[in-house]
Amino acid sequence: MRKLIDSNKVLAFILLIVFVNGFISINILEKNKRYYKSLIETITDKNTLLINQLIDLRSEGMPVIVTMYQPVRRQTDSTPNILADGTRIRTQDASNYKFIAVSRNLLTRYGGWLDYGDFIFLKGTTSKDGVYQVRDTMNKRWVNRIDILESIDVKPYKLNGQIHKTDLVHSGT
Repeated sequence: MRKLIDSNKVLAFILLIVFVNGFISINILEKNKRYYKSLIETITDKNTLLINQLIDLRSEGMPVIVTMYQPVRRQTDSTPNILADGTRIRTQDASNYKFIAVSRNLLTRYGGWLDYGDFIFLKGTTSKDGVYQVRDTMNKRWVNRIDILESIDVKPYKLNGQIHKTDLVHSGT
């Protein structure tokens, strides 16, 4: 008889532990569910805000610092005639291409609104206003900047400007 009582007590104790553990687990899961649901709503709201800001940048333009770079090893990498998108250039004709490098924060792969091949309209610089094509990427230390590809004989410059994405399409040449 004593064994039966001890077995029943052990079984009751185990069931009590299982029920208490289940109750605590369910409460913890519900609390986590509410927390993560709130977090997802916050992130969704922030994403919506960022998408709207990108739409504004596309239509209104974005202020940038405009500098230049030349196709030489000390300003690029070991292949100054090959741009980040794979385009090969004649280094002596660099200024004729109307290509730009953009800071990483402007490229879609890093959360921006420009892709390789996109055309932008640069204005507000007086001397360098015009249409350029995104073909290269700047060093990661730069933000909200564009570098215009220039020939070796062009003197360095630094200007303020504004870029607008255009609807021009590259024909493939």
